[in-house]
Amino acid sequence: MALSAHLQELSEKHRQLERRIEEETARPASDDVTIRRLKQEKLKLKDEIVRLGAETRH
Repeated sequence: MALSAHLQELSEKHRQLERRIEEETARPASDDVTIRRLKQEKLKLKDEIVRLGAETRH
């Protein structure tokens, strides 16, 4: 898989996680554990996106 395609895929997953976090937060009985897990997963994706982006600039 080309690096740019992989970055696009990671970015899409990041956006999907953001939507899931927003949906979970909006629920009256939101689950803090689920929200924390989703946020951690989103942060890992962001770190990977930044790392891969930095590699392409060098």
